Amino acid sequence: MSRMKLNLGPQHPSTHGVLRLILDVDGEKILGCEPVIGYLHRGMEKMAEGMTYLQYLPTVDRVDYLSGFFNSFAYVSAIEKLLDIQIPKKAAIIRVLLMELNRIASHLLWLGTYLLDLGAVSPFFYTFRERELILNFFEKISGQRMMYNYFIFGGVRSDIDCLDDVKPICKTILTKLNDYEKILTDNPIFISRTKNLGTIDRETALAYSITGPNLRASNSHLDFRKQSDLYKDYEFKIAKAEEGDCFARYKVRLDEIRESIKIVLQAEEKLKVAGGEVNTGLKPLNLKIGTGEAISDVETPRGLTSCCIKADGSEKPYRVKWRTGSFYAVQFLPKLLIGHMISDVMAIYGSLDVMLPEVDR
Repeated sequence: MSRMKLNLGPQHPSTHGVLRLILDVDGEKILGCEPVIGYLHRGMEKMAEGMTYLQYLPTVDRVDYLSGFFNSFAYVSAIEKLLDIQIPKKAAIIRVLLMELNRIASHLLWLGTYLLDLGAVSPFFYTFRERELILNFFEKISGQRMMYNYFIFGGVRSDIDCLDDVKPICKTILTKLNDYEKILTDNPIFISRTKNLGTIDRETALAYSITGPNLRASNSHLDFRKQSDLYKDYEFKIAKAEEGDCFARYKVRLDEIRESIKIVLQAEEKLKVAGGEVNTGLKPLNLKIGTGEAISDVETPRGLTSCCIKADGSEKPYRVKWRTGSFYAVQFLPKLLIGHMISDVMAIYGSLDVMLPEVDR
């Protein structure tokens, strides 16, 4: 047997960031895998200790730059728990609307880049075309296309005056989703590259703290939105599959886009009749919080994200800790890749939808 070490990354377009995988291989077969992280480390947690609560707020969009609204929600809702304040009902509806649109945009980008990893170029342009509709909407309300800084302590920065854009966006994406499935779901090449590859069973996924679509593709119903007061007035199904392979993770994300569209349309109807303010009028410039600790959870496109804040009575956080889904997905790679071929590495890794900035936080 001839074994050798093979470096994959960190400069590799399909690692979706700077991830290094040290593969132990025998010919084309993978015998072991060691993920090496830290090439992108920016000290997001330590940096908070030198900033005021307000100064840190714009940086949290960058924990996962494809899911900025979710990270902002996790941070500001933890602060709201420490302050013991309730946000206006209209602000809560706006948060749901924007987070679910953000979830759709993130899944669309995942689908396009995943297919690019597998060698299919055209769908990459199709998914970015639909994602552009959502980013245009985000730009109208926040002035930004990726780093929004729109959620604030006590609500949101401003009301939405372009609500009529929502239904056309949802209608277009639903139509195009059907087109994607016609291209992919029964495609023999796509099936051969994804079915029965990278299989995760439910018990192992839970043991490794896998969450989000990666867990729900392994026959789990765990969706933290169902446990959140923010979503208690919304009707939607939990997208899940039983097989636990790459193809199942693809199906779960497409089904999740459809369920997110249902939530978005419900939120849009609620906003039409909702009155009142969109924030509490809190002045956060010199915000000081008494001693205490709070944690906030949110179901992001990549699983559970938690933000834990410890306050010591000063104008700066004593400690901020993030828990992100991608970190646990990378942790699982050594077990997931063993026994597969080198050609399957990116098909398996890409199906996990890892975002490296939230690993190297």
